[in-house]
Amino acid sequence: MSELATDFSSFMASDHGRNRLHLAVEGMHCAGCAMKIEKALNAKDGVEARVNVTRRQLVLVWDGARMRGNELVAEAQKLGFRFSPVTEKLRGTDAEDEKFLLRCMAVAGFGSGNIMIFSLALWFSNPGIMGGGTRDLFHWFCALIALPTVVYAGRPFFRSAWKALRHRTTNMDVPISVGVLLASGMSIYETVNHGAHAYFDSVTMLLFLLLAGRYLDRRARGHARAAAENILSLNSGTATVLENGQARRIPADDLRPGMTVMLAAGERVFADSVLLDAPALMDTAAITGETVPRPLPVGGMALAGMVNAGQPAQLRVEKAAGDSLQADILRLMEKAEQGNARYVRIADRIAGYYTPVVHVLALGAFLLWWGALGMAWQPALLIAATVLIITCPCALGLAVPVVQVLASQWLFRRGMLVKAADAFERLAKIDTVVFDKTGTLTMGEVTLENPPDADILQLAASLAAHSGHPLSRAVLRSWNGPLLAFDSVTEERGAGIEAFYNGLSIRLGSRAFCGVCGEAEDGRLETWLLTPQRRIRLVFGDVLRPDAAAAVAALQKSGLRVLMLSGDREQVAAGVAQAAGIAEYHAGMDPRQKVEFIAQLSQNGRHVLMAGDGINDAPALLQADCSISPSSAMQVAQNAADIVFQGASLNAIPTAYRAAVFCQKLVRQNFALAILYNVFAVPLAVAGYVTPLVAAVAMSCSSLAVTFNALRFSRLK
Repeated sequence: MSELATDFSSFMASDHGRNRLHLAVEGMHCAGCAMKIEKALNAKDGVEARVNVTRRQLVLVWDGARMRGNELVAEAQKLGFRFSPVTEKLRGTDAEDEKFLLRCMAVAGFGSGNIMIFSLALWFSNPGIMGGGTRDLFHWFCALIALPTVVYAGRPFFRSAWKALRHRTTNMDVPISVGVLLASGMSIYETVNHGAHAYFDSVTMLLFLLLAGRYLDRRARGHARAAAENILSLNSGTATVLENGQARRIPADDLRPGMTVMLAAGERVFADSVLLDAPALMDTAAITGETVPRPLPVGGMALAGMVNAGQPAQLRVEKAAGDSLQADILRLMEKAEQGNARYVRIADRIAGYYTPVVHVLALGAFLLWWGALGMAWQPALLIAATVLIITCPCALGLAVPVVQVLASQWLFRRGMLVKAADAFERLAKIDTVVFDKTGTLTMGEVTLENPPDADILQLAASLAAHSGHPLSRAVLRSWNGPLLAFDSVTEERGAGIEAFYNGLSIRLGSRAFCGVCGEAEDGRLETWLLTPQRRIRLVFGDVLRPDAAAAVAALQKSGLRVLMLSGDREQVAAGVAQAAGIAEYHAGMDPRQKVEFIAQLSQNGRHVLMAGDGINDAPALLQADCSISPSSAMQVAQNAADIVFQGASLNAIPTAYRAAVFCQKLVRQNFALAILYNVFAVPLAVAGYVTPLVAAVAMSCSSLAVTFNALRFSRLK
């Protein structure tokens, strides 16, 4: 079947009214290739294409007919690349490519090693000692080894270059192939004509070093893809569904809402589902990073990626695997990695000028040395070939994406999702952190703060069990023992609950309902328990997140100004701010005032990070330079935030800030390395001070330098 006839319809998905296709890209080696694909596709109406260089994947989103996706892929294939569904090719293609590169590298190494036997004799002798006939014989021996080596080991470059040229485009392998073929052709010409300029040793060693660099680069970038592949692997497998009383195994991708899934002990949840039969124990490490399994009540949501750490359970699928939290995580990570951060835009723009500039530069070098300076055409041609090889923009193309991928995945392993590509840039610049109170600094859940004696608490909890009021639920949560049975229970809406226990009336409710006069002086949330003997005041409050004070202290230690904005009353806000260690707070603020406050900070030159969770915080999250929300936040707030963190720990905020600062440090270092390489290497090559062999070493080292520098991110504590 031809490539143009490939039907990708079964892999297309709808995303908020738009069609989406996720494809692996074969034949792509650098940012220039990615930009070429994006430029061709984004020129179409209603099409959005982003290529992830590190993962070699294309996300294609388009408006209009679903089958238009096949036409768009066919257009992209005309550029010389091949596309295939990610689920089918992600792992297999990488493994095959690595083996292919390894075989070619082995052949190049074997050939260059054997050629050195003859080359050493040529290097350390002269025509007067060796004689012309012997030199020609040694050149022929070198040619017999080098030519098959070039044909076999040069295939990774030749194939890629031929594909590009066949589709009337170019890529970075074109100048490399031209350089190798020029050097080989010149060496054959010299050998046939009894000349001295045969460079078979340089050509084979050049291929060996180029292949070694490409292989090591592929292996290094494989680490950057590991986290995404791990997430994908969590979605692969089969699940047991119950249909008409019969159990059967189906692929996880076939799970649909409404299906009943039988989850065995130790089995993974493949789609977001509701627990049906009995409380369960779930290992949530893959989702939140928590090491201790979490109890899940009946009716609770088991998210895809969780593992059943208790007894077998039954679940009802709420969302298909493709719409699960894991799928959302992948989409968020891809969106973050594929966005246009400032440094990425700069690197893409520079890489776009690569092909025309490098060929003009090489031709100019040849004409300069041969035509203007009178050098023989053979060494002049060698200088041109060196220029073609040394000017590869691999380092520049890798400088930013590899760091961003590693940083996103480092945070993901700590329960944070980075949604915006330039979030690291903006987060690294902040000097002010603004916290919302309820749900951000606190857990957002009312808790009984002064539990009475056990017998009184049991009585209150038994009454509270008959009401759905938030304060009643808080009383009930504070009691873990058995509940009492009452003769009769009545609830007066807005007032409280009355019951008869052993023939006596007891009440749980408001101050007036329980016959208490006056108003509370401290303004705190309260309810009263009225028994025949006494009246007990129960006080409630929102619980501070466990490490809120530590997180605030860590941010302040980093030199950041920390303050709190709250819509709550002055007394409540003051108590929370004091407990969290925040000296500056503002109470009674509505959403508009929060936005105006942050806007004023920005006008005063401050760079603000906003941490909030509610719908009312969404405008402030958007107003701030950078924003972060807990995963328990409202959907609107999560959509507005640049970073979403899982779990209850506020330590995620100083951790994210530390990661962003280190990320930007590595990006600047990589950018400097890539630019310095070209600034020094290109003039030296044009000036004739670099051989093809040294050019290959330099080019490979520049790519490896930025990749290994980026891998330092994994050492961040």
